[in-house]
Amino acid sequence: MTDKVLFKGGTILTLDHKLGVLNGADLLVEGSKIAAVEQTIEGVDAEIVDAAGMIVMPGLVDTHRHTWQSIIRGIGSDWSLQTYLQSIYFGNLGSKRRPEDDYIAQWLGAVEALDAGVTTLLDWTMINSDEHTEQLIAGLRASGIRARFAYGSPGEESYWNRESRLDLAAKAEEVKNAYFASDGELVTMALAIRGPEFSSWEAAIAEIEAARRLGLVCSMHLGFGNWGAQDRSVTKLHKAGLLGPDLNIVHGNAIANEELELLRDFGGSLSITPEIEMMMGHGYPVTGAAIERGVTAALGVDVVTSTGGDLFAQMKFALQAERAKENQRLLDEGIMPEQVPLSTKQMLEAATIEGAKGLMLEDKIGTLTPGKEADLIMLRCDDVNLLPVTDPFGAVAQAAHPGNVDSVFVAGKAKKRNGQLVGIDKDRLKKQAVEARDFMLSSR
Repeated sequence: MTDKVLFKGGTILTLDHKLGVLNGADLLVEGSKIAAVEQTIEGVDAEIVDAAGMIVMPGLVDTHRHTWQSIIRGIGSDWSLQTYLQSIYFGNLGSKRRPEDDYIAQWLGAVEALDAGVTTLLDWTMINSDEHTEQLIAGLRASGIRARFAYGSPGEESYWNRESRLDLAAKAEEVKNAYFASDGELVTMALAIRGPEFSSWEAAIAEIEAARRLGLVCSMHLGFGNWGAQDRSVTKLHKAGLLGPDLNIVHGNAIANEELELLRDFGGSLSITPEIEMMMGHGYPVTGAAIERGVTAALGVDVVTSTGGDLFAQMKFALQAERAKENQRLLDEGIMPEQVPLSTKQMLEAATIEGAKGLMLEDKIGTLTPGKEADLIMLRCDDVNLLPVTDPFGAVAQAAHPGNVDSVFVAGKAKKRNGQLVGIDKDRLKKQAVEARDFMLSSR
């Protein structure tokens, strides 16, 4: 049996600047990797996938998702950030989870992501015990998604305050040794730290240094809300010599332009979650200013307690928020806008290759480049909401939704085909998710 798959006749959005867009072209996968992208590939013994009438593109990359919250989906649809923090963290809803609840939550959340064309995510965790850690990792692995498992602090107030000197350094090393001996697996480790706005400065430094020592992406919520405008944390990190490409800053709504330039010059990525930021009170998304200054700016869903789990919506929110802000600025000056800021291509890059860079996976994923892992999705161009496709970038970033996702492949393995998830017992998934949800809510 051949391990080669040949995708024939698709509109291939490689997101590779050298390869560009190929119409009616072919893509060959050998094992887990992309072997070739050419106008025509012939004479290969391979499984043939008819990609005619399809957009073939890299899988989407979600750089910030609290995956375990999938089992309490929608509970925070009317919550502000303050209400969310009080309910999930300090109100102890997050502490009601059993280890088995975490397994099903991770499985459900990752499957939801795959169904929507997200092939990679950073799972920003809240750890309750060693048993929870084991089940959180196992649930991700059961789904077949590619993920950075970002090991994080418990939701206890003893951790989440500016006086807290507790840190994750020793525990992070223990977890890495126990579960992540190889960097070649689909699920690899990152560190989810509180950062200097939710812990003491000493704890933040200890955790950043631990992540660096272990070779991990280090992600933190930073620079948003009223405290973000006051703290100037990026400047403090720079003065301490701590900025680098392994730091992932989530939100950053109040980061000043000169701090964005520090991120560009000294390293660090932004995970922008535009819908949640506008809804909950984090501040206005910093998308345009970051991209304009050359910062690695990626997208995330954040919390499915309050919104849907797909990146198509986030691309649209990010685009229109930025365009509305700039358009209104011109209108206030008595000027009718003649062009809109940001392009759909830039937004698609934010959802793919920029996300890969933010997770330090750009050598593996993010573009359909020969030699990279075969993480790709196919969208049906003959669905009525996309037909006829005139501009493929516009179609994906402005009109597509999860229902258009026909097929999903991770490392060359099919996770969705012909619009249906592969190898998923949906009845079992539903039953266990409802049971886990009911247990959590009944124990409040």
